[in-house]
Amino acid sequence: MRRRLINSTLAVVLVVIAVFGVSLVIVETRTITNSAQERVESEAVRLASIVDSRLLSDEQITGDILRDQVAGERYAEIDMPGRDPIEIGTKPDGEVIKYTADGEQGEKVTVEEPRSEVTREVGRTLLLIAGVALLAIVAAVLLAVRQANRLASPLTDLASTAERLGSGDPRPRHKRYGVPELDRVADVLDGSAERIARMLTAERRLAADASHQLRTPLTALSMRLEEITMTEDLSEVKEEATIALTQVERLTDVVERLLTNARDPRTGSAVTFDLDEVIKQQLEEWRPAYRSAGRAIVSSGKRHLTAVGTPGAVAQVLAALIENSLMHGGGTVALRTRVTGNQAVIEVTDEGAGVPPELGSRIFERTISGRNSTGIGLAVARDLAEADGGRLEMLQASPPVFGLFLSRTPLKKASDDVAGPEQTIR
Repeated sequence: MRRRLINSTLAVVLVVIAVFGVSLVIVETRTITNSAQERVESEAVRLASIVDSRLLSDEQITGDILRDQVAGERYAEIDMPGRDPIEIGTKPDGEVIKYTADGEQGEKVTVEEPRSEVTREVGRTLLLIAGVALLAIVAAVLLAVRQANRLASPLTDLASTAERLGSGDPRPRHKRYGVPELDRVADVLDGSAERIARMLTAERRLAADASHQLRTPLTALSMRLEEITMTEDLSEVKEEATIALTQVERLTDVVERLLTNARDPRTGSAVTFDLDEVIKQQLEEWRPAYRSAGRAIVSSGKRHLTAVGTPGAVAQVLAALIENSLMHGGGTVALRTRVTGNQAVIEVTDEGAGVPPELGSRIFERTISGRNSTGIGLAVARDLAEADGGRLEMLQASPPVFGLFLSRTPLKKASDDVAGPEQTIR
């Protein structure tokens, strides 16, 4: 590209020099020739007037007297009636420029100048024009090289940026070149880089969320299958297989939910559902894991509560809190339900040391963990809760209390709004 720009610029300059240079040479040649002819005519007329004045005053007319009146290498011949011709200078050979002036006393004055003088002056003018043309060509080449570099370097840089985007490095350059067209391309590439970065972030987030959220259902499913292989009671096998199928359905729901959140975190399928069913389901799934750890998990509080949300998403939020208590907490884990205003609240607490003070409100940030874990469980849980129009908060740091707030549907009976005595679901 650089070579093409240089060649095209140089071609334009050469054409301009050729057109205007030839015209200038022709004009200057004619001007110099006409100027020389005018000088010869002027000198012949002047010399004739001098001869006229001397003839009228009867003064002597000789070549020595008139020699000073003829300039340079010019030759003059004065032909007077009844007198011998007077010659001044040396008669030139070859082509000459001459003019004959007639005097008032009948004399004729002829002045000649060698054309070689005109040729030399034309040659000097041509050399000057050629020098100017050469300087113009040099300046054009330098300008073309500068412009070529100015255009080619940004294009090379933009190509490198595009190649870098294609190789998976989506960092925008935010570099501009002062050329509107190139800056427009740079804007488009930077915009593409930002979109690719968001897409890559979403993909990585989806992969991390999927690996975290699928680990717990797969672990529970494998435990159920192990119990099936270890028992010979057909009724127990059937019961465990039914639970396993339920867990498979929940696992499918988890995958669909993750994909939905990856496309649009605010896209949900909220319905009115029974909180008792979701809590009971979680208790059944997590009791084997807590039993293996020598701990217990219980539920208490107001029963027969309904809430608006996605049962699968609520189950995933509770699973994240329960798993968090299993990994980081201690003692018995309790799920308590209560009502505040038009919201149903599910609190998850344990008897452990709680959240370290240095974590504080950062506990819901990704990669923030009190131990060597992924640190994305609570972040995903909060996203799931907010996608259903609810919220997840840490109500107390020590002992830890996390609250899941969900909207309630309008109740049919006013008596339902009166909190009854706490009952324990075992």
